[in-house]
Amino acid sequence: MRRKIVLTAVAVLLGAGGSSLAQMPRLTTATYDDWTVRCEMHDTVKTCEMEQSSQIQGQPISQIALGRPSKSAPLRIVFQVPINVWLPAGVTLVMDDKEPGVSASFKRCIGNGCFADTDLNDDAIKKLRTRTENGKLLFKDAAQRDVTVPVSFKGFADAFDVMAKECPPSGTSEWVQLLAVVAPHLGAFSPTPDGV
Repeated sequence: MRRKIVLTAVAVLLGAGGSSLAQMPRLTTATYDDWTVRCEMHDTVKTCEMEQSSQIQGQPISQIALGRPSKSAPLRIVFQVPINVWLPAGVTLVMDDKEPGVSASFKRCIGNGCFADTDLNDDAIKKLRTRTENGKLLFKDAAQRDVTVPVSFKGFADAFDVMAKECPPSGTSEWVQLLAVVAPHLGAFSPTPDGV
């Protein structure tokens, strides 16, 4: 009798949770050298982002993420650094010493990080996709000392191509131009075993 009650309770819980399980987002990830693409499916809406995390002496120091909050939104880059930063200085992703890089102002600090973000234009995307050498993330700590975190662009182009294929924006003119640059690489895409 006790076994029957337990089995009934388990069946009720599974039955009740079945509908909520169907509504839970599905997450897939794939790694392309030093960049990771994460896609999440909510009902029928799929969003993807690519990111790279950096550590110094085993401690997380920064994270860079690119993605679109929605298909009609512009491509954004988000930087996360520790909370002990000089906010007025902002953060800059430097690709090489000849270019000014991509700069963003800090918008908020919560928990264990401060966040800066900005839109990425077509020119910046093209430059990021063609980088083969390391860049750096620059910001100032609270004492206004310069902080430099190395950023690898190894795998950036492949991760970007997959993210663009999995979650293309909805018919913007910049997307049509970007697709002309990305399209030759999309044919070579094949999902990884952990699949995106």
